[in-house]
Amino acid sequence: MRWIPPKKLKVLTIMFLGTGAWGIIAGTLLVKPQVFVLELFGVINLCLGGFVGYRYFTQGPKPESLSKKRKK
Repeated sequence: MRWIPPKKLKVLTIMFLGTGAWGIIAGTLLVKPQVFVLELFGVINLCLGGFVGYRYFTQGPKPESLSKKRKK
């Protein structure tokens, strides 16, 4: 995978985790049979937030080849 700016990864992590938590909370508070899909999407968003957070913490520093390409 290519290098992604850390600020973008932070924003994506917060967005995924926030919407995932909101989806699970809203899905458990509403007592309708169709709300299971809302909880499912909440769990999927939590998983995506975890993956993006993992990418943020394990990503190394910016490679030199990227900065050289942009200077030209």
